[in-house]
Amino acid sequence: MTDLNAIARNYVDAWNEADAARRTGLIEAAFTQDVSYCDPIMQGDGHGGMTQLIEGVQQRFPGFRFTLCGTPDGFGDHIRFSWNLGPEGVDSVIEGTDIGLIENGRLKSIIGFLDKVPAQ
Repeated sequence: MTDLNAIARNYVDAWNEADAARRTGLIEAAFTQDVSYCDPIMQGDGHGGMTQLIEGVQQRFPGFRFTLCGTPDGFGDHIRFSWNLGPEGVDSVIEGTDIGLIENGRLKSIIGFLDKVPAQ
């Protein structure tokens, strides 16, 4: 049985990790080698692509943290979970929902939807 909570936590932990060496280990635990990621504003492939995406978000939003919102759900080899992004202790600035394809307990592909974004 697939542990959807663990898969979503691994995902969020990878996005939150600032230390490059620890983040590499978290990326390896959360994503297949050939992972693909796509949302309305960015996309990346493989562990290298995920590293670049995560570093880019951390640079653009220093001090912000991802948190899971609600309980992940899914069926078969798919998972759906929602998340918040913002400074700790403050209402989230950005919110989203991600749909993932799971392979051997790791995410093989993720399609992200942005549910709340700041006014530009």
